[in-house]
Amino acid sequence: MRKFLKISMIFFVASMAVFAVSCDSKLDNQIVISTHINFSILPNSIEYQELNATGGYMYLTGEGDSYGIIVYRSQPDEFRAYDRKPFYNKSCPDNRLSVDLPYIIDECNHNEYYILDGFNANGDGTHVYWYRTDYDGTELHIYN
Repeated sequence: MRKFLKISMIFFVASMAVFAVSCDSKLDNQIVISTHINFSILPNSIEYQELNATGGYMYLTGEGDSYGIIVYRSQPDEFRAYDRKPFYNKSCPDNRLSVDLPYIIDECNHNEYYILDGFNANGDGTHVYWYRTDYDGTELHIYN
């Protein structure tokens, strides 16, 4: 019984060591943005006419290290908000993401991200930075 327990323990420790070595850290997929975003708009107003209908989008001015915000109306009562800064593209530091429905495009390296969820269309797990949104039927609150 002791021999079985000893072999089991060795197998367990060896398995954990192999697992720990084989899992590389995907820190590149972690987006950190230092700018505090917290504002509200009235998306049904004339000022935000592009957001009046489902499928509409608009570029809003950003603050701090944000390059601006893409706001997209995905449903009558649901919005998505993405930062325009391409965090995975270090070769074009002043590049801004733009919309070409149904994608958000990084013009420098031609990456395409789905506007509905912000994830890379090639399936590599990268995504654009998204902000939280709350919509009460009148006012859209965008924040992180």
